[in-house]
Amino acid sequence: MGLPKGGLALAFRIAVELVAALAVGLAIGWALDRWLGTRPWGLIIFFFFGAAAGMLNVYRAVGGSGMMGEDASERDARRARRSGLANGDED
Repeated sequence: MGLPKGGLALAFRIAVELVAALAVGLAIGWALDRWLGTRPWGLIIFFFFGAAAGMLNVYRAVGGSGMMGEDASERDARRARRSGLANGDED
């Protein structure tokens, strides 16, 4: 089963990935602050880590959807080169 192709599905995926990354970052920061007594520095630092992770996930999601200006043939050729190198088949 592949990823959904519709625009609404992509928008929902982007929203969920941003919120999830922020929530995980905030939870880790909060837990570290409680454990180490460094309030609010862990929360602040891990908020930015979560935001960065969310943006990276969004970039990957949009890049994989073909919205970044790359057509399918270029993407398939790049994937074929990667899989060939991963299997030890070098030119």
